[in-house]
Amino acid sequence: MYADKTLTCRDCGASFVFTSGEQEFYASKGFTNEPSRCPDCRANRNRSRESGGYAGGYSSGGGFERRERQLFPAVCANCGKDTMVPFQPRGDRPVYCSDCFESQRQGSSAGGRGRW
Repeated sequence: MYADKTLTCRDCGASFVFTSGEQEFYASKGFTNEPSRCPDCRANRNRSRESGGYAGGYSSGGGFERRERQLFPAVCANCGKDTMVPFQPRGDRPVYCSDCFESQRQGSSAGGRGRW
């Protein structure tokens, strides 16, 4: 049913064989396109993706690396206590320590219309 085909790699231009077994495997997975890269270029492409082709925080070990959260100093607008917040205060809005923020949040949601 399937016969070996010789294809040309779109990356390096080398010829490679798309075997009948590979064709059968592709068909069983529902793939309709033939491979456009030779096995070496496919492996190189996969390796480059795993080792940093994506800069969104994934480590090469397959897990997710958390970035250290940057904290900024601020003075609580309610009690005057020095605190650290995870955003850069702009000065045009009040900043609260965690205790005052929680009491503000609970007080505003008591009327049924919370901030979130």
